[in-house]
Amino acid sequence: MIGLKVLLISALSAISVTARAVDLAERETVDLVERADCVYTCGSVCYWQEDIDEALAKGYSLQKSGSAINNYPHQYNNYEGFSFPTKAPWYEFPILSSYKVYTGGSPGADRVIFDSKGALDALITHTGASGNNFVACKK
Repeated sequence: MIGLKVLLISALSAISVTARAVDLAERETVDLVERADCVYTCGSVCYWQEDIDEALAKGYSLQKSGSAINNYPHQYNNYEGFSFPTKAPWYEFPILSSYKVYTGGSPGADRVIFDSKGALDALITHTGASGNNFVACKK
């Protein structure tokens, strides 16, 4: 009888572990499919709308309150001459390739650009640009 219980418990454990592995594999597949739906690509980094919205919300919240993290957000002067859908002033805030919201440290290469009302104008990147310039991320 004890042997049967051990066998039954072992079988149920194996089923549970297998089900968990299948669940994780399915999630990874879904993540890869969803990640393929880039809204912007900066260099080789694909950003989803959620990534953009989170960076924009943080940047605009800081700008609106007059706060900053390592001098971000700050006014973006558009020396490169991009054509944005809104009027200046524009602000830049880091969007990180780790998909986390910027809280300090290295800002990385990519930025969200937004206006004084919090409207998104574009994503730009230092990747592929000369010096400290920016180039547009691909939509």
